[in-house]
Amino acid sequence: MLVEQFYQRVHGNELLGPVFATQTTEDWPLHLEKMKTFWRSVLLKTGEYKGKPVPVHQRLEGVSTQHFEEWLRLFAETSHEVFSTEAAQLVNSAARNIATSLWLSRAKDPFATPPVWTDSDSNMHSMKLMESEV
Repeated sequence: MLVEQFYQRVHGNELLGPVFATQTTEDWPLHLEKMKTFWRSVLLKTGEYKGKPVPVHQRLEGVSTQHFEEWLRLFAETSHEVFSTEAAQLVNSAARNIATSLWLSRAKDPFATPPVWTDSDSNMHSMKLMESEV
């Protein structure tokens, strides 16, 4: 559910959508299944994902820190809709670790310092509290 909702948002996103449309060479349902396998491996420790995401992301052209930030923002937004606040925070922590790893793999400078990602969890938690008070 998380992966489907998240990538639906990515597909329709003004910044991220074009990257996925031009860089995903396989058909979308096949790519989505690959992403589900990846996230099960990350979050549930299933070990079933056997791909190599770093080389794939290193080849992407025109991807900036802004793309990673938007990806994390959409991911946090979706995870907070799908999971409890506590579970979403754990899921988003894993997503930030992945973003950092992929960002570092793309850095031209081997001594580059990765960005400190915006804590979307705090914003989402505040929004949930305000909604519950209404």
